[in-house]
Amino acid sequence: MQPDQCVYRHRRLLLAILLLVLGSTPAVSQTRWHLTSTGGIGWDVTKGDLHHDEIEMSGQRVSVTLGYTLAADRTLSLHYNLAFPALRNKPNLTGDTLHYTFAGDTPIILIDGKPIADDGPVTHIGIRGLVTIDSNLDNAGTVTLRRIIFPSVTRPAVFENDLIINHSSSSISVDLEGGAKTVLTPAALGVYGAYRIESRLDEAGARTLKPGEEMHFSRVFTASRVDTPLPPLDPISEETARRNLVTKLFARLQLQTPDPALNTAFAFAKLRTAESIYQTRGGLMHSPGGGSYYAAIWANDESEYSSPFFPFLGYRLGDDAMINAFHMFSRYMNPAYRPIPSSIISEGISTWSGAGDRGDMAMLAYGAGRFALAYGDRNAAERLWPLITWSLEYCRRHLSPQGVVISDSDELEGRVPSGKTNLNTSSLYYDALRSAVFLGRSLGKPQAQLDVYSRQADALSHAINTFFAATIDGFNTYRYSEHDENLRGWIATPLTMDLFAREAGTLQALFSPALWGSDGVVTVSGNPVFWDRQTLYALRGAFAANDTGEALTHLQFYTRRRLLGNHVPYSVETGPDAVGIEHAYQRQLAGESALYCRIYTEGLFGIRPTGLNSFTLAPHLPSGWETMSLRNIGAFGQIFDIQVMRSPHGLRVLITQDGKTLSYLTSNGAPAQIALRAGLAPTHAQEPR
Repeated sequence: MQPDQCVYRHRRLLLAILLLVLGSTPAVSQTRWHLTSTGGIGWDVTKGDLHHDEIEMSGQRVSVTLGYTLAADRTLSLHYNLAFPALRNKPNLTGDTLHYTFAGDTPIILIDGKPIADDGPVTHIGIRGLVTIDSNLDNAGTVTLRRIIFPSVTRPAVFENDLIINHSSSSISVDLEGGAKTVLTPAALGVYGAYRIESRLDEAGARTLKPGEEMHFSRVFTASRVDTPLPPLDPISEETARRNLVTKLFARLQLQTPDPALNTAFAFAKLRTAESIYQTRGGLMHSPGGGSYYAAIWANDESEYSSPFFPFLGYRLGDDAMINAFHMFSRYMNPAYRPIPSSIISEGISTWSGAGDRGDMAMLAYGAGRFALAYGDRNAAERLWPLITWSLEYCRRHLSPQGVVISDSDELEGRVPSGKTNLNTSSLYYDALRSAVFLGRSLGKPQAQLDVYSRQADALSHAINTFFAATIDGFNTYRYSEHDENLRGWIATPLTMDLFAREAGTLQALFSPALWGSDGVVTVSGNPVFWDRQTLYALRGAFAANDTGEALTHLQFYTRRRLLGNHVPYSVETGPDAVGIEHAYQRQLAGESALYCRIYTEGLFGIRPTGLNSFTLAPHLPSGWETMSLRNIGAFGQIFDIQVMRSPHGLRVLITQDGKTLSYLTSNGAPAQIALRAGLAPTHAQEPR
């Protein structure tokens, strides 16, 4: 036995002992922030509370990652890390978005002729689609500064709208100096020539404020092509537009549960995934963001993660961006069944396939099928059908002798070994076959073709549950790939596809100390590295498997850490980093926020599209909750509500559409088939498992 094998087996023994001693209940998540009465989060800053964080906010032509650092004396440093997706640099690869950071060049505020060092101590920070920062400009707190920071909804601009208020009993003079900067980039470096990057200060100059009076001014950060200057911008109108967008998205697909933190996190996640849509020369493109990934689409982030969610939100821009993404991928279908690229980049004119076939065709078939069903538009579904069937045939042609799908890697792109066959790709292919049967039936496709897909799905289900079946560290679960002997976070994937043959051991493993860490599910047991997408799959799968108690406990822990902890308020890509800062480089990617929302739509409420106007509903009302609701659901081309209530005879489900309400009794986890626009008649599919 090699020394590393000894260490590995010793670690597995320790993990087994920890499991027996500690059980699976997560620790209490530490919080820095609190919920506010307006549906946001707030932090009351105290002296000595050193902290650094950053938040990404996006508009159709800009994204800003706002970094804020609080010193022990509560003074503030701001960093505006700007990205302009449609302004491209050469050689125009994935990361060649125009970027610029403004830091340390803030305007100087003078009160009665004296400069205010670092704009005074911060008292409060609030987040609700915009970032609000309150500071005192004097020791007595009689002169205050409020900053409101946000991106434009449609322009390549970021705004800091500021307000100084004189609360004192005497007049003061206020003067502003500096804060303007212009940078011209070399024409030879830009795809569209030279770019002008600017920060300017509106309403600069001196004013006298009487007691109770206030003074408004704005900092504006922009970028444009030198040959195409921007039209005038109105910071107040831009703030109104951003607030209206936040209000609009918060009102759609409203989650109502007895836990305000879950409701707020859900609302925030809707905003994060919906705001990350960019106007490009290739049309609307939903992109992950994170400071690196703009004006580009991925088979996992856009198709697998985001597209099944957007129809439920009923947000036209999101649906259009998903349709455009599938159209772009469809251009690469070919009669030889060479793989479609993993990513289409640079506003749609180039591609990236650096990790080979990551199971991308399974991702595309899975996402396109679920999107087409939930979107509910026959014409759109017909246009997506060729991509779905082509991708399914590609997967069929890459089946191993054991009946599972062969791929070069998985969506972690070789960061962690995935063998020749991995659990994710085959699970996605299985669900895609099921969706194809549902969609084909709605479109009137030949029954013989659908029967083939049904038989292939049945065979693949059997192959998954035999080829990947394994007992690892005492858990009766799955191995992730053909030679993997480690517990892996991705063992949750089959649960999200209604593959429950090994659910008990899989759930025990996911919520054991072997896989559940301080940030959720780790990628490999014994290693602290995590990818939030695996935790989000695990939580969704746990609800789907009707393990509602464990699912809720761990969802609440995870939600409070992401929404109210030290790096807020969204799900992140991966961590921990290697430089000692707890949340450094934990980028707030848009697809992860879509996956967070799907914990509720597909997990907690158990919605599974089965036709262009029908779905299976299998609610999982947690113990201790009397009711839960999803309001203003936009799927299937309709607007409807779902309310689940506890009753003496089980669960009472109310579905309201066009002023008419269907009411029926069910039990926790029992699926019923619901048809919209057809009398809302439920058909109970089976008893709960």
